[in-house]
Amino acid sequence: MQEDFLHYIWKHKKIELNKLKTTDGETVLVTSVGQHNFNSGPDFFNAQLQIGEQLWAGNVEIHVNSSDWFLHNHEQDKAYDTVILHVVWEHDTDVFRNNNTPIPTLQLKDFTSKEVLNNYEKLFSKSGKWINCENDFASIEDFLLNNWLERLYFERLERKSETIQDLLKETKNDWEAVFFIMLAKNFGLKVNGESFYSMAKSIDFSIVRKSQANQQTLEALFFGQAGLLEQGFENAYYLELVKDYQFLKQKFKLENDSVMPLQFFRLRPPNFPTIRISQLASLYYEHKNLFSKVMEAKSLEDFYALFKVSAASFWSSHYTFQKTSKASTKTLTKSFVDLLLINTVLPIKFCYSKERGEESDAIILKIASDLASEKNSIIEAFNGLRNVSNSSLQSQALLQLKTEYCAKNKCLQCAVGSYLVR
Repeated sequence: MQEDFLHYIWKHKKIELNKLKTTDGETVLVTSVGQHNFNSGPDFFNAQLQIGEQLWAGNVEIHVNSSDWFLHNHEQDKAYDTVILHVVWEHDTDVFRNNNTPIPTLQLKDFTSKEVLNNYEKLFSKSGKWINCENDFASIEDFLLNNWLERLYFERLERKSETIQDLLKETKNDWEAVFFIMLAKNFGLKVNGESFYSMAKSIDFSIVRKSQANQQTLEALFFGQAGLLEQGFENAYYLELVKDYQFLKQKFKLENDSVMPLQFFRLRPPNFPTIRISQLASLYYEHKNLFSKVMEAKSLEDFYALFKVSAASFWSSHYTFQKTSKASTKTLTKSFVDLLLINTVLPIKFCYSKERGEESDAIILKIASDLASEKNSIIEAFNGLRNVSNSSLQSQALLQLKTEYCAKNKCLQCAVGSYLVR
């Protein structure tokens, strides 16, 4: 038995409301179950009840066993003096407030629907399942599931907004700087994301602005701060970058001691950090007001046009500073741009619009729905249960579902789990 289940029963009134009695035999009439509290203090605030002949307004505390009251030291906490009803599954002892007055107790197991209890036990019955509802996931109505996934998508955007808000504080509300840092991180993908992130944070964005007039200057800035100009290669392009970086380093007093080392191992050559850094430099060279242009974009076509850039010409025949390779233009691919949109652009657009009090949900939903679904083990597993992920909106929502609900057994806070228990 989980306390979450008892919260669910009380909150959604999955009990025989017309038969409720305390363990002392007094009738309980519920006018309002109160407001669910997810922070410290009693579990439900401002409940309205009639116990016996007395009307009460106050808080409700919920436990599996009555004795949990003392296990959690509530008798010593004045915050619990306002509790008007102790709701438990199993009443094994009387409880008292700090002033030794008794608190009425409602034993839920006496009034809970057997059907609800059976559904709950079925949902949590077997260990070793990938998700608790995997046997029933395919049977959930499309309308319920799609509405839940849309809500989860925005929930995931809210979670990503936390990082953005932290960066805004660090940069004194410089949205362009925050966008640059987040974009750089996602140019590094999973393997080099943190390295690119630390590289971008090591550069005051005002320096990027001052360097945008020349593509090679931007490259020198990024390569130098990333620690890739310390190897003593002899080709002309490399030596020019070193010269430019030394000038920038002295002029702007640059430091890169905190920048994490880059990795090349087990990466496909198109994802080598050399290529991605040059593409990032090209993007900021081509678009002097990139952040503003991104915020103004309304469609996928607008975004694809903005991100239509290539690495510098040197990289047409190289993946590293040393070895030449078969000539090919290192353009940002559509699939890579899609990842940038999913992980950087849409979260920033969501957060920026919210900060300015502008409505952008419809545009964000449209773009997220038009973007192809991501491919990873979690999405494949969900699609194995039913064909559910056909866009990035759905794949992002499913990632949120798996990590924040399924993996944490928060089934009763999930629309799917709640439906199955009902």
